[in-house]
Amino acid sequence: MRTYCHNIGEALGVGAHMAELRRTQVGSFNEKNKLVTLQDVTDAYHFWKEDGDESFLRDAIMPMERAADYLPKIIIKDSAVDAVCHGADLANGGIAELADNIQKNDIVAIETLKGELVGAGNSLLTSNEILEADSGFAVNVNKVLMKPDTYPRFWK
Repeated sequence: MRTYCHNIGEALGVGAHMAELRRTQVGSFNEKNKLVTLQDVTDAYHFWKEDGDESFLRDAIMPMERAADYLPKIIIKDSAVDAVCHGADLANGGIAELADNIQKNDIVAIETLKGELVGAGNSLLTSNEILEADSGFAVNVNKVLMKPDTYPRFWK
């Protein structure tokens, strides 16, 4: 970007340089939804360390579930959470709810009934196929974000 500014200035014969480059949106995050700078996070950390005031830190740091806002969701039963946390693919029997716009090979977010992000993976079936299937696997889990043993183990 800096080179483009310089080249445009040369082409116009006036010279140019970039004073500031700001990213106003990254994925589903934008300035209107509490997007903060690293300086804000540093200040919030120091307020917490020096004054014991964690309110600024809580405003600056978002829950990790926000990172998956744009993904279609599959909500799983509590009995399936620990198995997925230990690396198992998600079977149809462990699904409680799902978005209606899932296609094959879509990246989907896997969440608990409470809305906690468990992980993400690629859908092996469409939404309709998942609803119609009695058994088999629905999602190839690629990334697990929840610690194992957060939920009780229902598998052997």
